[in-house]
Amino acid sequence: MILSSCRYCAGPSLNWRIDLRNGRIRAHSRVASEARASAGASDWGGCGFDSRGSGRCGEEGLRREGAAMGAADKDVVEEILLGDLNEVGEIADSGEWASRHSVDHGVLCDVIKSLSGFELVDSKELSRESWFLEREGEEYVENGSAEMQVFLAVPPEGITLPDLKAKVGDKLLNVGQKNAMKNGWIVMQKPLMKRKVAEAEDIVRSQLVSIKDGQEVSPDVIKDLKKRNLIARKLWKGYEVCKGPKYALKRSKPATDVTREMLQTGAWKEQEFKAYNFEALGFPISGGYLHPLLKVRAQFRKIFLNMGFEEMPTNNFVESSFWNFDVLFQPQQHPARDSHDTFFLKTPATTVELPEDYLQRVKTMHEVGGHGSIGYGYDWKREEAEKNLLRTHTTAVSSRMLYKLAQEKFVPKRYYSIDRVFRNEAVDRTHLAEFHQIEGVVCDRGLTLGDLIGVLNEFFGRLGIKKLRFKPAYNPYTEPSMEIFSYHEQLKKWVEIGNSGMFRPEMLLPMGLPPDVNVIAWGLSLERPTMILYNIDNIRDLFGHKVDLEKVKSNPICRLGI
Repeated sequence: MILSSCRYCAGPSLNWRIDLRNGRIRAHSRVASEARASAGASDWGGCGFDSRGSGRCGEEGLRREGAAMGAADKDVVEEILLGDLNEVGEIADSGEWASRHSVDHGVLCDVIKSLSGFELVDSKELSRESWFLEREGEEYVENGSAEMQVFLAVPPEGITLPDLKAKVGDKLLNVGQKNAMKNGWIVMQKPLMKRKVAEAEDIVRSQLVSIKDGQEVSPDVIKDLKKRNLIARKLWKGYEVCKGPKYALKRSKPATDVTREMLQTGAWKEQEFKAYNFEALGFPISGGYLHPLLKVRAQFRKIFLNMGFEEMPTNNFVESSFWNFDVLFQPQQHPARDSHDTFFLKTPATTVELPEDYLQRVKTMHEVGGHGSIGYGYDWKREEAEKNLLRTHTTAVSSRMLYKLAQEKFVPKRYYSIDRVFRNEAVDRTHLAEFHQIEGVVCDRGLTLGDLIGVLNEFFGRLGIKKLRFKPAYNPYTEPSMEIFSYHEQLKKWVEIGNSGMFRPEMLLPMGLPPDVNVIAWGLSLERPTMILYNIDNIRDLFGHKVDLEKVKSNPICRLGI
């Protein structure tokens, strides 16, 4: 490569010559080289640039030329490599070849891989393990090992430890004193440290020099030096190269498509075309991805539908206290209705429409009871019932559906819902202020607690959960109530997985449902089974702004119960 003119040299006609075959960059001005030639000198040093790369013009030119050469390096290396293969037939070691031609070995490896792909060359991988000196090892080669430096710092008459520490430093003393005493070079004769021998041989330094010079040393030596962090392993990879089936002195780039010009000129008849790989995968289609919660939700939904349930409309995140609490026979002074546990709305603060006749029946049930119940015996306030809030459970939707069912001729129903609810809770690894609730409701005549247990065994059995236990519990709107436990095979213990019960008559009768109609229900969260299925231990990694979108893209499909 020849570049005419140089902005950094006074020479009238500067030419740069880059010769990668012998690894040299030549720079000279025509005037300077003629003068040097007439004086019998080499023409390598014009413009103050000699063969070692010294000189203002040469250094700047080398830097600029090196940058310009970056893109062209591979083409030049490829040309030289193919030329050498034509002459010698094979190259036994790419590392040795790169060193001989002053070529970067990484660039050479890239070229070999590319040529192998086009079958211009055949290559075989080579690997060698070698050792190099760490910084401390280099210091030992230059100044002697720590034990030798400590030994030399101890005069024949001896030295106190404080003086020795001041002489060699804490770090060197800690390592060197121990090894020098172990070698029998020095001994402590309080209060002095004295020599035991007049002279010592620095074996460690000799071993490090051998490794630095590429000589072989015993495995025991390697083990000792590595233990002292004086050396580190380096794995070298390279290639053995020979001519391939399609070898040529110059690579001809095959065309990928037939162009109009080829058809017009007839060049397509002689043109080499790149073979189509019909086994290659196409580009992945970029599109939306299902969140793990949606995948698990779809499986729960499928189970409910297969069991004959119909989905309830859960599109109202905002609910009135009346439907969220009062109709469920939950007293107005209940702690769950406090602002510490519930998100109340500022605007609109209250609802504008409630069913009046039903409201009066609910009010009466709370204050004085009825149908065999004595109620709670307090002054029920309409303004409390009208407060708007973010629903704390999807049972508010169940209460609306049951009231709607009571206004028509009664028919048995099975309802389910899976949607978001909100609680004013502290956020931690297992709790969020919003989460998803799964709820199932069965409404029919003559239902008993045995029916509830049977439905729960069927439902959870389809999830793959066979071992269930039930524990009595308390809920304001169910009686009897049960907590649901399952045996966790990995944890080897029983864990709570849900809650259940039979809706109280104080809730159902004011709606207008027949006295012989009972309702069984159960609920659980969507997040907990999802975290177990996808091995997630922090709920904030599953739901919220900290979710890793790459994990959402790569998460497997969900198969509950399989």
